[in-house]
Amino acid sequence: MELTVKDVVRLFNVSERTVYRWIQSANLPAYKVNEQYRFNRVEMLEWATAQKIPVSPDIFSEPDTGELPTLSRAIEAGGIYYRVSGKDKESVLRSIVAQIRLPEEVDIDFLLQVLMARESLGSTAIGDGIAIPHPRSPIVLHVSRPIISLSFLETPIDFDAPDGVPVNIIFTLVSPTIRAHLHLLSRLSYALKDESWRKILAQPGVREEILDRLKQIEPAFGKAAS
Repeated sequence: MELTVKDVVRLFNVSERTVYRWIQSANLPAYKVNEQYRFNRVEMLEWATAQKIPVSPDIFSEPDTGELPTLSRAIEAGGIYYRVSGKDKESVLRSIVAQIRLPEEVDIDFLLQVLMARESLGSTAIGDGIAIPHPRSPIVLHVSRPIISLSFLETPIDFDAPDGVPVNIIFTLVSPTIRAHLHLLSRLSYALKDESWRKILAQPGVREEILDRLKQIEPAFGKAAS
């Protein structure tokens, strides 16, 4: 609960009286900590979107929270899955969100909706049978740490890839912050340039083989990705 009443006043450009009125009458998500109201940045954004209330761009600002997770750690957290079912983009993504390791409070139907909404703007397939679906606005998801699930499909599907190749490998990225989202996306991009790792993915290799090789190459691309 990182926001105070004064922070909300600044983000919405309203008076403190209006904020307290919203708490009482408009279901503005608020929590009392030592008799002081505190607010969650993610919930503020979701509430404002539902109420069609404009907010300051400062709501997207994020402090430097220190060390970000490595790519291998994010994939370990998200899980590696084989023979994932689905006959088209939506059914495959539905299978993925149903099995991905997410906190109980995450609405998987909502996650599926935002993943499909991102696809409607343009395919997240990058070619060579690989796609990286992710929410357009990662900050709206209730996750405490960024995760990436790696899914190998039972049947390759049309993903509107730029090279026309059906997708059979999907990395699904879910992050609580834009900073972590971009951090992991950049590192995944560098990792996929490593031919030895790509060969293991193409087999596909077992979990240990995939993660061990990734941990070997991470020091080489981590600094470059920065």
